[in-house]
Amino acid sequence: MTDLHEAALACLRCTDPAGKVALTHAMAAAWRAGELRLPPPGSAAPPVAIAQPGRPERPRLVAPREVARRGLGTPQGRAALVHAVAHIELNAIDLAWDAVYRFRAFPHAFIDDWVGVADDEARHYSLLATRLSRLGHAYGDFDAHNGLWEMAVKTADDPLRRMALVPRVLEARGLDVTPGMIERLRAVGDHETVAILALILREEVAHVAAGSRWFAWCCAERGLAPEATFRGLLAEVSPGLLRGPLNHAARIEAGFTAQELTGFDPPAPGLARP
Repeated sequence: MTDLHEAALACLRCTDPAGKVALTHAMAAAWRAGELRLPPPGSAAPPVAIAQPGRPERPRLVAPREVARRGLGTPQGRAALVHAVAHIELNAIDLAWDAVYRFRAFPHAFIDDWVGVADDEARHYSLLATRLSRLGHAYGDFDAHNGLWEMAVKTADDPLRRMALVPRVLEARGLDVTPGMIERLRAVGDHETVAILALILREEVAHVAAGSRWFAWCCAERGLAPEATFRGLLAEVSPGLLRGPLNHAARIEAGFTAQELTGFDPPAPGLARP
């Protein structure tokens, strides 16, 4: 296989998580080595719609409100948390490859970014799958939801919307909630999971930053103001999609401006929002 788009589609369609990880690492290495190339302009078939990427039969996909919440004081509860994060990382592999496959009017730097993100997310998934095994479980043992890929489908026709609403909203949520997860896991002595989540948190800042960078690029190409456009998209899609408390330091490192983040955090206890 020498065509980058075919490689991305193969990764998207792979149904076995371990196979998807292995193929992702191989295709990312091939791209970096110059063994995968883009077809000449106008020669490739247009991207096909992907209602659902390759997935194993399990986990069962349910509505977000139906995903069970478990405390972290038991191995079962910690396994459920690790499973939930592994599910996000598996989706993130596909989201990165879909950006490479679907959005083609970008500089090579866009491809480099998202191939690199797919490679990182595959490594994250492997770390979590191994940890899940040590907790006596496997991917698929707990229910999950399909919110990330549903948003990918909704934004498949517009890279500006994709960059705004997937990396900068749904995936960036991890920047906000992971520090709290780490503290709760540290409190119950699960230092192995803490180390994995701390690594993922550091690397996810760069992934969200890629979304910020290419969202700004899309806005510049269209003559749009990024901050107003971002807020307008949130209001259009779901006013409650971005909610606090936010990890301002991590989000600013990931390309947000302080103005973009204004107004999303809940007011301090006892204080009314101005």
